[in-house]
Amino acid sequence: MSIKLGVPSKGRLMEKTFDWFAKRGITLSRTGSEREYAGAVDGVQGVDLVLLSAGEIPRELAAGRIHLGVTGTDLVHEKLPRWEQQVEELEPLGFGDADLILAVPQCWIDVDTLEDLDAVAAAFRREHGHRLRIATKYHRLVREFLADAGVADYQLVDSQGATEGTVKNETAEMVADITSSGETLRANHLKILSDGLVLRSQATLWRSRIAKYADDEKTALKSLIARIEN
Repeated sequence: MSIKLGVPSKGRLMEKTFDWFAKRGITLSRTGSEREYAGAVDGVQGVDLVLLSAGEIPRELAAGRIHLGVTGTDLVHEKLPRWEQQVEELEPLGFGDADLILAVPQCWIDVDTLEDLDAVAAAFRREHGHRLRIATKYHRLVREFLADAGVADYQLVDSQGATEGTVKNETAEMVADITSSGETLRANHLKILSDGLVLRSQATLWRSRIAKYADDEKTALKSLIARIEN
């Protein structure tokens, strides 16, 4: 039996994860073509590489089908309502930094805080007969954040891509999305609320609290963690 390590299957997140492990003497590699999701691990015994989408990794950790996984803080917190009971954060990897934020049109000159947003949302509903729409793919995190802030007159609109463009396309009045530099927001004439930071995120190595470990798998896990911590 082997420890299963889930890693993003493509893009810069995969490349940076491979580099991060390589610096610690552990070589991760894809075997076969880019359409295949098989991989290999060299430098530590008893570990198998599983290539998955970053969004799948929280679910696989929570189900105990993989023992370790690399994915963003945002995805774990969004997809796993009881994440503290299901996974353990082992190591932030120092890349993939992004903030989940709330942003409104720049032309809303009187809206800078959540308190301002609450007033505008109530006025919007009175004027238009429906709630202000917020485009996002982070429904649970945004809903909890706004509930804590006392903002109630809104509705979440699902957006799985090009979220910043939903305001221009008139399918939403504002957005809640991940940003690193803010350039895309500015290009779409959006501004971040001064107190609108929902969550800071980065690529992180997580351990499943649900997965079962045979004795040899426990040994492999200890060996891997020792390599990572050195």
